[in-house]
Amino acid sequence: MVTRGIRGRSGGRPTLEEVAARAGVGRGTVSRVVNGSPSVSEETRAVVEAAVAELGYVPNRAARALAANRTDAIALVVPEVEARFFAEPYFSEIVRGVGAALDDTEMQLLLTIVGNDRERGRLARYLAGHRVDGVLLVSVHADDPLPELLVQLGIPAVLSGRRSEDEPLAWVDADNVAGARSAVDHLISRGRRSIATITGRLDVYGAQCRLDGYRLALAEAGLDGDEGLIAPADFTEEGGRRAMADLLERRPQLDAVFAASDVMAAGARQVLRERGRGVPGDVALVGFDDSAIAHHMDPPLTSVHWSIEEMGREMARVLLTEIAEERPAGPRGTQHRQIMLPTRLVARASS
Repeated sequence: MVTRGIRGRSGGRPTLEEVAARAGVGRGTVSRVVNGSPSVSEETRAVVEAAVAELGYVPNRAARALAANRTDAIALVVPEVEARFFAEPYFSEIVRGVGAALDDTEMQLLLTIVGNDRERGRLARYLAGHRVDGVLLVSVHADDPLPELLVQLGIPAVLSGRRSEDEPLAWVDADNVAGARSAVDHLISRGRRSIATITGRLDVYGAQCRLDGYRLALAEAGLDGDEGLIAPADFTEEGGRRAMADLLERRPQLDAVFAASDVMAAGARQVLRERGRGVPGDVALVGFDDSAIAHHMDPPLTSVHWSIEEMGREMARVLLTEIAEERPAGPRGTQHRQIMLPTRLVARASS
């Protein structure tokens, strides 16, 4: 049996306008549904999809892309070295979330790791050719030139995290201040008073926010903020090891550590074991991210939970909406979607 789609009024293939008329909505709404934009209610989406099925409408993607100057591709850009990308679970969770959000769309995902100036220059030339419809930018440092390049090129963009409190571009971030505050409040409630922290790279705004949460919790509890209990690191396991060793040299009496990532907490745990410090007996330990690492540590790690995979999904959804509404990355004052994800503490045996 051969099934044929219903022909449009012109006798040819059904058009976007005919689908809109059948569904009783505007042409733009049909376009958003066809392009997978999340900015359409489920009820409206169902009506449009029913009209598409009834008329047998099939988008001519090649023609649409050419007419709209679209590529049906987005880039996920990670400005880190490859070794870090493959070593840390944060990045794989982001990719998983983005992929899940794009499953029901026609968008292709291009993963680009930019670890040095040569690779950054190659990416800049690629983006200047407008070969993607938008960019998801992960792990942005304060001095990274890529966001401003996207503004200059007028390419829609969404950041994982922010560069500052007044970040003008679209972003999805965790509530880092509240998460860190809950971690330190938990340690204080366990009777710990000499509480150290291992920070991430402080040119990353999220790391600054986790440090702010640490300081805020101490101040609210009436505990003096001892700068000697703060050890900057870089979100890596080796960085956690170095920072923990430095802390024990400077403040051997410390009785708790808040590490700004589970990866750094794992490095800190190794040093504590080597120095004969029991966890949690001698030193209570808390991490951030509630990754698989937290579950597999000995003892299991208390950690601040937030969904990194959900960040990836939300970033993709926001970008699809920005693309559908033709909202390029723009200068300060342009209104873009900005989403803060909640955090919560998961207490385990390490504290």
